Amino acid sequence: MVRLLFWIAVIAAAVWFWRKFKSPAAKQRRSSEHDAAMMVRCAHCGVHLPQDRALSSGQEWYCTQAHLEQGPKSIGR
Repeated sequence: MVRLLFWIAVIAAAVWFWRKFKSPAAKQRRSSEHDAAMMVRCAHCGVHLPQDRALSSGQEWYCTQAHLEQGPKSIGR
C-alpha cells in the first residue's frame, strides 16, 4: 500500500512539474499571437478589414477597387 501511494505521489509531482514548466512557453507564444493587424473601415460600405488588404485614397480606406472608384458614401446608422 505504501508503495502504491509513493508512485501516485511521484506521478502527481511529475505532472505538476511538467505543467508548471510548460506554461511559461505557452504564455509567451500566446502573447505573440495577439499582434493583430491594424483594422480600417471602408469609407463606402463600412466593412472593417486589415489595413494591409485595404486600398487607400488619402485618409480614406476601401475594401475593393469598385468602392474606391465610387468614393465615400455616408452611412446612416
